[in-house]
Amino acid sequence: MEHGGLDLLMFGVACVVLLLGFPVAFSLAGVALAFGALGWVFGIFDPSFFSAMPQRIFGTMTNEVLIAVPLFVFMGVMLERSKVAEELLENMGRLFGTLRGGLGISVSIVGMLLAASTGIVGATVVTMGLLSLPTMLRNGYDPKLACGAICAAGTLGQIIPPSIVLVLLGDVISNAFQQTQLSMGNFSPRTVSVGDLFAGALLPGLMLVGLYILYQILVAVTRPQSSPALPPDASREGKSGAQVAAQVAHALIPPVVLIVAVLGSILAGIASPTEAAGVGAVGAILLAGLRLDERRGWSIYAAGLCLVAVLALTSFVDLRVTREVIPTGDMIWIVVAGLLCLGVVYGILISLWRVWRAEVLKSVMIGTANVSAMVFVILIGAALFSLVFRGLGGEEMVHEFLTGVPGGVWGAIIVVMLVMFFLGFFLDFIEITFVVVPLIAPVLFRLDVDPIWLGVLIAMNLQTSFLTPPFGFALFYLRGVAPAEIQTLQIYKGVIPFVIIQIAALFILAVYPQLATWLPTVVFGS
Repeated sequence: MEHGGLDLLMFGVACVVLLLGFPVAFSLAGVALAFGALGWVFGIFDPSFFSAMPQRIFGTMTNEVLIAVPLFVFMGVMLERSKVAEELLENMGRLFGTLRGGLGISVSIVGMLLAASTGIVGATVVTMGLLSLPTMLRNGYDPKLACGAICAAGTLGQIIPPSIVLVLLGDVISNAFQQTQLSMGNFSPRTVSVGDLFAGALLPGLMLVGLYILYQILVAVTRPQSSPALPPDASREGKSGAQVAAQVAHALIPPVVLIVAVLGSILAGIASPTEAAGVGAVGAILLAGLRLDERRGWSIYAAGLCLVAVLALTSFVDLRVTREVIPTGDMIWIVVAGLLCLGVVYGILISLWRVWRAEVLKSVMIGTANVSAMVFVILIGAALFSLVFRGLGGEEMVHEFLTGVPGGVWGAIIVVMLVMFFLGFFLDFIEITFVVVPLIAPVLFRLDVDPIWLGVLIAMNLQTSFLTPPFGFALFYLRGVAPAEIQTLQIYKGVIPFVIIQIAALFILAVYPQLATWLPTVVFGS
């Protein structure tokens, strides 16, 4: 308390101001300026800390990793507005609905696919709440089970890559890890990338989906009346199994191909997360153009094949054109790649024309701009907040507290996870990522905690708090679109089993760090 406790008071005031509903970025920056001035008056804050602010803003502007944020947001919004999610839900319901508990299983699978293709929690919960919840209720599903399944599946966008949470978290953890190593005298520090975090989160995310499905099968067996099988679908009458399979494949294959192209290019080392986000944005445009006019889809299919071919070429041929000497064989492949790119551009232009004509493009661009602007303005406000917090001695206070916790490393990790869990009731993941993680991560890294494991653990923890009553954001999203007969208490009761499942998954991940560290080691040698 050598700084009069202003650091702790500043954090508390920021939480109160955010709870009052003021804009996040301006709340963080305003509280920081007020406490910076107060500390200067009392002689316990050096205003020269503010001189680092322009450099931080410039660092954000030139950070190539963060370019992935608007690209992934664009990809998600485009897929949502072009009805890809709606078609997925309808067809997965047809595929599994005739099984007892099948509709709940289809919600979990679609939630996983939407998480891997959109990464936006609110959009996923709202979409499935509008489309699946009425169907589940109409067919006799227990309202609590239906609400819980939708909320849980909707939050998978927090943990399953490519997640915006993981992009932001990966950038913050990478910077904190490098600075910690430099401060410890390691001047050739090991690096941690967003790709490492994507690879680390993949197996825990799939494990969570498996646990959701296992729970719904268990409920279907023990309480059959809570999740009945759907009656035969009228749309399937008169259709052969092959025709139904073709209908399901029509909805399922394009998003899966897009997911494989984005994640596969990262895990195969072909593209960085930012480059893969560009592939995802292009793929979302092509997919939207195809869905809007499938009778003339040849140009879109051709463009998609050209895009896949270009990705394949980059893994086998050196396509760099800035070399002083380019062998004849490479030059031929560069020309081929250029022609393939022209095919992709043609498909993009056709798709953009269709999306614009359908009055979808404008809303997608506005939605992308709104979300991206919110993220980056919060980042700037959080940077100012962390500068003042450090200037008031907050970093030393956090370090002394965590290193003094009984139980050593595990004691510190448990305290950090509990604090972040409860902060997740009130603060959005963006504030926690930009404000809290830079303060606690360096302390844990000094205690020799693996950065990839810590990042995935934090992401899963934030996902759990997104779902936990009474303040989980996913619950509010569903409440906003649920039918009037659904009571808020039913939503709360429905998510409790899924919260327990997530806490169990968090415990499994804590006990077996290899779930997060094995795949990055195999893929990247991290």
